[in-house]
Formats: sequence, C-alpha cells, structure tokens
Amino acid sequence: MEHHEVFVPGDATGRRLDLVLAELLPHLTRSRLQSLTKSGHVLVNGAKPAKPGVSLRGGEHIVIQVVALTPLSAAAEDLPLDLVHEDADLLVLNKPPGIVTHPAPGHPNGTLVNALVHHCTTLSAGSGEARPGIVHRLDKDTSGLLIVAKTDAAHQALAAQFADRSTDKRYLALVRGWPRDAHGRINAPIGRHPVERKRMAVVSPLQGRDALTTYRVIRPLGPDGVGANIALVACRLHTGRTHQIRVHLRHLGHPIVGDPTYGGPVRGITPEPARQMLHAWSLEIMHPRTGRRVRYLAPPPPDFTVYLPAGIDLAPGLGPL
Repeated sequence: MEHHEVFVPGDATGRRLDLVLAELLPHLTRSRLQSLTKSGHVLVNGAKPAKPGVSLRGGEHIVIQVVALTPLSAAAEDLPLDLVHEDADLLVLNKPPGIVTHPAPGHPNGTLVNALVHHCTTLSAGSGEARPGIVHRLDKDTSGLLIVAKTDAAHQALAAQFADRSTDKRYLALVRGWPRDAHGRINAPIGRHPVERKRMAVVSPLQGRDALTTYRVIRPLGPDGVGANIALVACRLHTGRTHQIRVHLRHLGHPIVGDPTYGGPVRGITPEPARQMLHAWSLEIMHPRTGRRVRYLAPPPPDFTVYLPAGIDLAPGLGPL
C-alpha cells in the first residue's frame, strides 16, 4: 500500500480538496483521489473529510493511503472494435451507435469496456474498476471517436487536457431546418431540467454550469432525397456538459434529427432515423508521451451518411470553429 503525506500550501485557501491533491500528487488521477476520499483513505488533520469537494483553509496535513484496486469487474468479451489508432499509451476507436461505453445497471455486458478488457493486456485504472481506460464517454446512440488510456500516466495527462479544455472535439450533426447563420456560438449554461430530471436544459447561470458550443453549417440538405429540410452542421465542444450539443442545438431552434429526448417526433424524413444523428468526427489532443498535437478522424456510419449526397466535402468543419 502506498502512503503519502502532504501539507496544503497556504495559498490554497478556499480550493477543493480533490483539485489540490491532484496538483500535489500528479501520478494519481482526480477520480482516483475522489474514490480514495469517499472510501475513507484520505485524512485531513487526522479526520476523514465529508467529501472530495470540501474547501481547504491552507496549511492542512493530509495523509493518503493508496489501497490496491480490486480486480476489474468487467468481463472480457470478444467483441469487434473499430480501431482508428493504437500505441503503447492509448488507443482511439470509432464507436458504433447503440453501444454503451461501460457496464452500468441494465447494461452489464456487451459494452466497449468488455471488448477493451479482452483486447488490451493493460488499461488505466483512473476511472475505477468498472471503467478501465475510459477517459471520456459518448452517449449510447452517439457514434464516433473515443480515446482510451492504457496506462495511468496517459490517463492523467489526457484527463488534464479534457479538464483544461485544450482538446479539440468536433461533431457532425444533422439538424432540423436550416440555421439562419452559417456559423455561430451557443453560450448558454446547462443544468438539470427543473421538472424532467432525466433531461438537461438551458437554465440560469445560478442553476447550471457554463457551456459553450460553436458551430458551422456545412451544407443545407433536402427536401429532395430525404423528404424534409435538414442541415449538416459541424459543432465544436468547448466544454463537456451532459448532452451539451443536443441541448444547445435544441436551444438554437434546430434540434438533432432523430433525437428522442430533445428533438421531438420525426416527420417527413426518409428513411426514418432510429437514433439521434450525432457523430464524434474529429478529436485533436496532445499525445501524452510525445507532446505532439495529433488529430484523429472517423467517418460517420452508414445510418448517418444515407442522408448525405455522395462525395460531400466535410473539410469546412475542420476550419476555424
């Protein structure tokens, strides 16, 4: 068992315990430190803090016992993986729609994590035993790029990039109607819907968290072929709120085609979509080992491209956004 003792700097007054510890112990991920705190393995001045987000005063003596992780709870399953890139530190895959990222109640198997445990000899432990390697997630019915960490060091570096918003995450979306502006910013806080608690919504700054999405219309589509006016839009996530693009595009007045939660009923679109037409298309990161910026691309799947004209140029979505 690892054992660490640290003293909180005096200038950390008012800061969260988990954030300060992540800086003082950079080899441990924030989620790992949160887990250790919740399980009672972090002592602040000899007492167990109530939660990882407790505010510090500065000068505290902290003792951290890093207990061994329990074996992975996800069973290995020989499931296909569409690999875009793989090296000793990470892998990038193109997730098909309809696949859950990690085991959860109601989805104990058949997930990407089950396939990853079978494919990889090592995966990072930064997100806990049920989510080995998982640095970020995609909704079940969103397709596209997902990055997976093989080592704890890679996980820590990648998680820091997502946290400080230095990654470049771009999505393709098919939306209802033709947005009036060819490009724009949607800067609107997101929080739980005040009535329907399983949904998110644009709310007041006091009720939600800041959220910024920028977008560019690549091309209006329809009505010929698809039977309704829709548009292909590239979106860039500058923050990572739950359902952010789906909520923001609905707020713009152009919800995603086929979105059962934020898009409303499907009318006049042929073929009728079976899921929200949202695809994680481009991901740019700084590689945790080389320090070089790298971009990965994944073409959208057939259930998305069926609405697009042959040979459509997606390059405008990689420009300034």
